[in-house]
Amino acid sequence: MQELRANHRIRAREVYLVDAAGQKVGVVNFNDAMNAARQAGLDLVEVSGNSIPPVCKILDFGKYRYEMDKRDREAKRHNLAAKVKEMKFHVNIDPHDYATKLRQTEGFLWKGMKVKVVMAFRGREMQHQELGQALVVTIRDDLKQVAVADANPKLIGRNITMMLNPLPVKKRVRRWTTEKAEGAYEEEDSETGGQEVNEAPPVETQTPTPS
Repeated sequence: MQELRANHRIRAREVYLVDAAGQKVGVVNFNDAMNAARQAGLDLVEVSGNSIPPVCKILDFGKYRYEMDKRDREAKRHNLAAKVKEMKFHVNIDPHDYATKLRQTEGFLWKGMKVKVVMAFRGREMQHQELGQALVVTIRDDLKQVAVADANPKLIGRNITMMLNPLPVKKRVRRWTTEKAEGAYEEEDSETGGQEVNEAPPVETQTPTPS
């Protein structure tokens, strides 16, 4: 977020002033602008520091800062929601590896990202598609406290795929991870490119066993 300056933190000797009513006053001396802000019982806030002279408005700085913080949080949350992570599993995955991938997947969902689950069949594993289907359903069930599948798992070529969408922040319940949900503070208080994700797993909890 850009640095916010108000009142005597503003460094310019002259500013382009916009008064409390939103009227453009024009270029004035900084001291005159400060006096106008005091008379209005408000603050002189720099809203465009890159302009010459900087544009300053007379307004409530606390309220302005809150609105700016809220806008930045919304933008960050939208950026996260637009991201899709891909997590790849195999039919014969080791239980420990399964648990690690499950925590990674929940971590992405907890932060508000979508996750594409891919069950990849290798060689003769295609003869055991029912095992892959069962494992994908297990993954969906193990993550049901943070996500919902947008459709039933689909077999496409040699892969079974399923897209998981994060639940609304207030409905997400952490089960396998410990980090705070991205954007949760706002609700509560008011790409792998086909590669497997290799992040350090969070604190160990109970280990699920794939079906």
